[in-house]
Amino acid sequence: MTVLELSRWQFGITTVYHFIFVPLTIGLSLVVACMQTAWMVTKDPAYLRMTKFFGKIFLINFAVGVVTGIVQEFQFGMNWSAYSQFVGNVFGAPLAMEALLAFFMESTFIGLWIFGWNKLPPRVHLATIWLAAVGTSLSAYFILAANSWMQHPVGYRVDPVSHKVLLTSIVALLTNSTAIAAWIHVFVASLMVTAAVLIAVSAWHVGRRSQLEVFRPTLRLGLVIMLTAGIATAVTGDVQARLMDSQQPMKMAAAEALYSTSDSASFSLFTIGSLNGSKEVWSVRVPDLLSLIATLDPHGTVQGINNVQRAYAAKYGPGQYKPVIPVTYWSFRLMVGLGSLAALLAAIGLWLTRRRRVPRSRWFYRIALWSLALPYLAASMGWIFTEMGRQPWTVFGLLTTARSFSPGVTASSVVISLTVFTLLYAGLAVIAGWLTIRHVKAGAPEESQQPGAAAPLPVFQY
Repeated sequence: MTVLELSRWQFGITTVYHFIFVPLTIGLSLVVACMQTAWMVTKDPAYLRMTKFFGKIFLINFAVGVVTGIVQEFQFGMNWSAYSQFVGNVFGAPLAMEALLAFFMESTFIGLWIFGWNKLPPRVHLATIWLAAVGTSLSAYFILAANSWMQHPVGYRVDPVSHKVLLTSIVALLTNSTAIAAWIHVFVASLMVTAAVLIAVSAWHVGRRSQLEVFRPTLRLGLVIMLTAGIATAVTGDVQARLMDSQQPMKMAAAEALYSTSDSASFSLFTIGSLNGSKEVWSVRVPDLLSLIATLDPHGTVQGINNVQRAYAAKYGPGQYKPVIPVTYWSFRLMVGLGSLAALLAAIGLWLTRRRRVPRSRWFYRIALWSLALPYLAASMGWIFTEMGRQPWTVFGLLTTARSFSPGVTASSVVISLTVFTLLYAGLAVIAGWLTIRHVKAGAPEESQQPGAAAPLPVFQY
């Protein structure tokens, strides 16, 4: 493998691994804030037990997410220095805002929330978790604004002397239509991941008839969030599809492996094709659906891969502008399919738990546990499609990936760092998993362990 390919593998692995923790941090911070608010309003101790229990899961996940995120940002200077030099004046602005504003806000108020039990006034303490949740969402927005600029560059100019990209409008960058659509989509998808954790953890206890006063309500809450967020994710994804069709027609065509421009384009649910993805052998199709997704018109025109390739070659010069078609095709379907399956299972779960019923079938609880993976996998597939579908561009229309990596980096150095990162991340995954599983099995703290009691437990004491 070349240095470029190794660097792409390294960045891809760290990105997908980091994003495992991001959605739960976004969604669970909001859910924990709502739980604590419910306790403040109702004074029901069950809500406080929920807050403390899921708050610890949030903190474990946040800690690991911070570590992996820092490593990811360092790679821009280590493996992608040519990219950083060319677009750093633009790309660095939202990242700096994320670090100096959102992350410091998030981490500061999380610290106050952790150590503020029984020390801060109740309303002030409640405000800290809400501000932490706001900081988490802001952090996500700034990062998505940076990524969306790579997908759809706005508010910039190329300096004719330095041949570097200069920022002309931070407002245009932060109000990029791609960024707004992406943030809403990621936010509701994060709620699906959070709902999956609520469902799996609660089902584990409800199946054992353990602490039903805490975990049966959180099971229902998780099912409601999963179904609602699943519908919202589909709607926001539909909005993104039309933006993608107008801004990156090659990605839209690659999602369907559509090689020739077509009116009334169908959408294939399943396809068997040649190994290189250039020829369809057999497929199951829904008539007109792709045109409806891309243009809101079942008879609308969707550009094909070959047509876009010729247009790009004429505009940007000779070259290969097609992404890896099998990757884009299947990652798109896995994203949609796994997310839809999670929402469908939530709808079934709501029916089975209606009117305060507690399901007796072991299969209900097994499926609830195993379905934990569905939103995580769907989110990962979404990022793989988003990033791989943009190739061969790092910044669409401005800079290719082949011109973005660091010229002085050797293959051996990337292999060593990739190996070290992989082993380190595996160790972090084991530690985070062990801490989470141990905490889940211990259950929600009893009333004697709550704030205001004679001897409240520290946050990380088990």
